[in-house]
Amino acid sequence: RHDARERRRWERRAGDGTNIMSAVTSRASISSRTATNVRQLRKQAKCATRARASMVVRAAVDAPIVKIGTRGSPLALAQAYMTRDLLKENFPELAEDGALEICIIKTTGDKVLDQPLADIGGKGLFTRELDDALLDGRIDIAVHSMKDVPTYLPEGMVLPCMLPREDVRDAFLCLKYDSLSQLPEGAVVGTASLRRQSQLLYKFPTLKCVNFRGNVQSRIRKLKEEVVDCTLLAIAGLKRMDLAQHAKVIIPTEEMLPAVAQGAIGITCRAGDDKQLAFLAKLNHEDTRMAVEGERSFLAALDGSCRTPIAAHCHLVDGKMQFRGLIASLDGKQVLETTREGAWDAASLLDAGKDAGAELKGKAPADFFANLIENGGGW
Repeated sequence: RHDARERRRWERRAGDGTNIMSAVTSRASISSRTATNVRQLRKQAKCATRARASMVVRAAVDAPIVKIGTRGSPLALAQAYMTRDLLKENFPELAEDGALEICIIKTTGDKVLDQPLADIGGKGLFTRELDDALLDGRIDIAVHSMKDVPTYLPEGMVLPCMLPREDVRDAFLCLKYDSLSQLPEGAVVGTASLRRQSQLLYKFPTLKCVNFRGNVQSRIRKLKEEVVDCTLLAIAGLKRMDLAQHAKVIIPTEEMLPAVAQGAIGITCRAGDDKQLAFLAKLNHEDTRMAVEGERSFLAALDGSCRTPIAAHCHLVDGKMQFRGLIASLDGKQVLETTREGAWDAASLLDAGKDAGAELKGKAPADFFANLIENGGGW
């Protein structure tokens, strides 16, 4: 009975028990073969155990050195991949397999797509969950489109790095007309940006602007489906996703002043994390960082948010700083502008932005900001 049980067991394991057992002619040979197979199985089990143990040790050694946090949109991922590639190029230890890991974090702005940004909380909608993941250690750095980043940062977090800035201009996307000036009265413009809306209506008051959100690909699809007549998008994002061919015209900054920090990618990390700070220091493009911080000081002076049409651009021209800032009413009927020129250094850029913001805030009519929803107004 023992041999019969052994025979059935080994037949099941062998997969072709008939051929194996046809060679077995006696109880002794069965027992001998059984003993041999048992010894082999035990030896294999020991080897497997040792292999698993060594794999665990390697996994601990090969754990990601940098966990890169990002939103999950195609543009956000393209920017995270760009950051990953720059880290690999600059640090040999980060070029090893498994040294870098991209972690997708879904933000409130990604989840709520059927409402204007101003109605669901304004700034921080695309950063809050990334900030939380960074501060509780789930990620080591976070990659952001800088125009989404509030002028304040949570305690324990720093913004030490900005990558070289892309083209700051907006692009006109349209299948029917070649330029904004060709749009007929009542043409429907899809945009979620109050900044773009106010500047458009200032120049073309007969246009109709409607809320138009979603990732770049979905907006292009809706344009082809004639949900709207045209839309405006940052050319920087189109270039980063190899979609610049969809732009009919790139609008000069003289006609459409860009959002604060448009075209810039910023990377945050925890304060005091020397390892990540060293990595990011190598990637930082200081001229971009200084210009963007100058624009953000303008925004901070105005207490700006997604509810406020504000635009600014700071750049280097012939060795000097050129700054232009703008605030507008949502209907485009009131537009206030100012400019600054000065030395190209961090302190001068911060002062220029702050001073320009204070000037426009002082020039604005008493009820200018009272029209905002947070102040009890209608927009």
